[in-house]
Amino acid sequence: MDLTILIIYGLFLTFILLYSCMQLNLTIAYRARHRKQEEWQKEDPDHFEWPRVTVQLPVYNELYVVERLIDAVAKLDYPLDKLDIQVLDDGNDESVEVAAKKVAYWKSQGLDIEHIRREDRVGFKAGALEYGLGIAKGEFTAIFDADFIPDPQFLRKTMPYFKSGNKVGVVQTRWEHLNEDYSILTRLQAFGLDAHFTIEQLGRNARGHFINFNGTAGVWRNECIKDAGGWQHDTITEDLDLSYRAQLKGWNFVYLEEVGSPAELPAEMNALKNQQFRWTKGAAECAVKNLPSVIKKRGIGLSTKVHAIFHLMNSFIFICVLGSALLSLPILLVKIGTSDYDLMFNLASVFLFSFIVLAYYYWTSRKYRGDSFLTFLRDFPLFLAVSMGMSLHNSIAVIEGYIGRKTPFVRTPKFAISGEGDGSWSDKKYRALKANPLTIIEAFLAIYFFGGVVLGIYHQEFGMLPFHIMLFIGFTYVAWFSFKHTRVA
Repeated sequence: MDLTILIIYGLFLTFILLYSCMQLNLTIAYRARHRKQEEWQKEDPDHFEWPRVTVQLPVYNELYVVERLIDAVAKLDYPLDKLDIQVLDDGNDESVEVAAKKVAYWKSQGLDIEHIRREDRVGFKAGALEYGLGIAKGEFTAIFDADFIPDPQFLRKTMPYFKSGNKVGVVQTRWEHLNEDYSILTRLQAFGLDAHFTIEQLGRNARGHFINFNGTAGVWRNECIKDAGGWQHDTITEDLDLSYRAQLKGWNFVYLEEVGSPAELPAEMNALKNQQFRWTKGAAECAVKNLPSVIKKRGIGLSTKVHAIFHLMNSFIFICVLGSALLSLPILLVKIGTSDYDLMFNLASVFLFSFIVLAYYYWTSRKYRGDSFLTFLRDFPLFLAVSMGMSLHNSIAVIEGYIGRKTPFVRTPKFAISGEGDGSWSDKKYRALKANPLTIIEAFLAIYFFGGVVLGIYHQEFGMLPFHIMLFIGFTYVAWFSFKHTRVA
């Protein structure tokens, strides 16, 4: 039994190690890209014939931010005769009337903007985008979710990359954060997202590997969408799904790190959990759907295939984190009870390389962002702890994605919070009325890992002590704020 536990534990750690090696490769690629200061080829904006663009705004019950979104998009600096805006509103509350009035105002100002309502919400966001595409006037489609406030120069900065005759299907921009400094929770989200929008996206793009459209703050060539099979709603991350289908068809994606698109981060724990559940489950669904095509596809380099496999399976990391965490106490008891496996435990120290790589990966992201090393040291351990604390919730999502269990699309509520102390969500609707039952298990796991801390100190086995401390802190943080951020009906 002891050996079986050790083998399973080792398999979890092996995947984490391999995943870390992929992140190291991307970090090296990212640093090399910055040293070369390469730029994607684009048309000269002064001599560019601006094509017609449709801007799609998929919204659903966005009472607090829908006016802000429409106003920002209405101020895009682009030839008015080449621009039309679709507010794809699937809402069923008072936000529908708010959006309709705002659309009517901008329409009276001469803007080509329509408030589009469907008879039913089939396909959720993917269904709305596909419906809008069928009546779009543009050759290209820019998409913004409700929590974004695009730069007026967004289209001027992105459209020249669609050179005449090239195979660029998507131009994706970097997410910026309106409320990063609002709380520890938003700061930690920014910490993780910034690494994706620097190292992962640019690193993959620089090496010619597959990247993904992030669902918003990007522009699609409509021909690319149609060639790849259109928006499909058999996964809940339609953006990742379409991205892979398009790149497998030979379309190129351009990522622009230098072009930022500000957005609001979830400021309360249950909203963040909804978002994380959707992202991790959708990624698992996309892995099931697209991995066979990636593996069988000819004409793709081996390194691109390997990176694509780990990209599509990135949410599996939560299962490995949770599995290794749950087994860490039995492993500790084995270590305390016998010396038979001491050699194996000594060899297992190679897995510390994963932690070193992750530190290097996140530090590189923060360094190029301009943060100090002291700021990094403040945030990195807490980020890892809270990520571990989310592992149960996210693992359930991943398992559901792998086995094909369908669940309703749960939106992430936005509350128009744009800075430190600016705005509040405590008195607003759309918040969870009760905590997810998993929160109770998260609280028990916090106690479980505290037991690991006590056990390690008592028996003077300090090798796993930092791991158990972070697990205790992470699960305590997640459980506590899940309960605290639940509103009373």
